[in-house]
Amino acid sequence: MPLDPKVDEFLQQVRDSGAKAYEEMTPAEARHLELSSDSPCREPAAVAAVEHRFIPGPSADLPIRIYRPLEGDASAELQPALVFFHGSGWMVSNIETNDGFSRALANHTGAVVVAVNYQKAPEHKFPTPMDDCYAATCWVFEHAQKLGLDSRRIGVFGDSAGGNLAAAVALRARDENGPRLACQVLVYPAVQYGWDTPSAINHGEGYLLQRASMSYYWNHYLRSPVDGLHPYCSPLRASSHEDLPPTLIACAEYDPLCDDSRLYADKLTAAGVSVEYRLYEGVIHGFIKMLGVFDQADQYLQDTGPRIRALLA
Repeated sequence: MPLDPKVDEFLQQVRDSGAKAYEEMTPAEARHLELSSDSPCREPAAVAAVEHRFIPGPSADLPIRIYRPLEGDASAELQPALVFFHGSGWMVSNIETNDGFSRALANHTGAVVVAVNYQKAPEHKFPTPMDDCYAATCWVFEHAQKLGLDSRRIGVFGDSAGGNLAAAVALRARDENGPRLACQVLVYPAVQYGWDTPSAINHGEGYLLQRASMSYYWNHYLRSPVDGLHPYCSPLRASSHEDLPPTLIACAEYDPLCDDSRLYADKLTAAGVSVEYRLYEGVIHGFIKMLGVFDQADQYLQDTGPRIRALLA
């Protein structure tokens, strides 16, 4: 499909703004830009409750934000949940810049969303962010009853670098006999170190996330290229993908990471994992956060909300 006209207009606005690409900024500059920029998205939705707290991590206390949906499972004493790991290259975003999406995710899925603010690269390289996300997931399971959650109905959700972290958490939980996840939901996940797939080459310039961006983020995240061989860094490289939870994978047509999504879906399917894969045409990396801007962002939640509800039923 051709590039969606709204996406094309957005990209032109980015070009006209004269803003530097992320890969041309220092990490501090990139964070400042994200925190100071006015969001084009609609106002965040109301939810039943939001709680901000700190939990113990392996090397530091971790901020989390708990979003309770307006309409949960009224028939259940304990509620389903999603542990949410945000993207943006393991280094830029935080739970505040993902607040609007976290609220929408909770309301569309009927699940309590636990958004995790893991420590960021380059100050905290692999495996620290992954260790933080795994520890946070274990904490949610261990405290499920006190949080009003059903430990049989907890999954993980991640987009981009957060998809990488969610996939790594699922692998590690399997390998270490850790929490039994009800599902993993991955959106354009970065599941392998490298940027030489056809989609990375064909859509590597001019679509917001670029091949140069991928190199920039990965090289800030890894201590050395050797880390890129580790399955918790490159989940596609795991020796086995058997016994992973039911998986939903979505990707964008004009995304350098599009092939990563398809390859991971194929790998999981071959290992006997239940996988649903969906390509959103005409859009770019990051589209699901553009609520009220790109029609496909709302469409993603409308498509995925019922599927997540079914997996967490």
